[in-house]
Amino acid sequence: MSGDEVDISKSTPGFRFDVTAAIAPFGDAPPPPEVKPEIRTLVNEIISDDKEPIVMFALEWCEFCWSVRKMFAETGIQFKSVDLDSVAYQKDNLGGEHIGGCTETFDAFNDGSLQKLMTENALQFDASKNVDAYTFLPKWLVAR
Repeated sequence: MSGDEVDISKSTPGFRFDVTAAIAPFGDAPPPPEVKPEIRTLVNEIISDDKEPIVMFALEWCEFCWSVRKMFAETGIQFKSVDLDSVAYQKDNLGGEHIGGCTETFDAFNDGSLQKLMTENALQFDASKNVDAYTFLPKWLVAR
């Protein structure tokens, strides 16, 4: 390993940079953890609020989340952000249609299905904004 790689490995105790990570064979993945009933109830309450029908489950530090927020702001889409890494949702805390992550939301905006869904549900947005949603991605990520 190079000196830089050694320094990086020292910053992440217990991780082995000098070996290839083992990949679990297809089909041998453990079952997903059981969702506690109180978490299920909380999520259902959040996504069932008619006053805030668009909910974005996000991370405060995530540049993809920032990109979606920028697109929403630019196009006048009102939303509620539930930042899962915020103090409100740390240990012991924690409308119906799921769109997806950043790229799925951008694709839905670009193909008009997001705007159609919003119109069908009488949600306001700036319909005059005809932008490529991918322009809201961090500049370091976009290939030139």
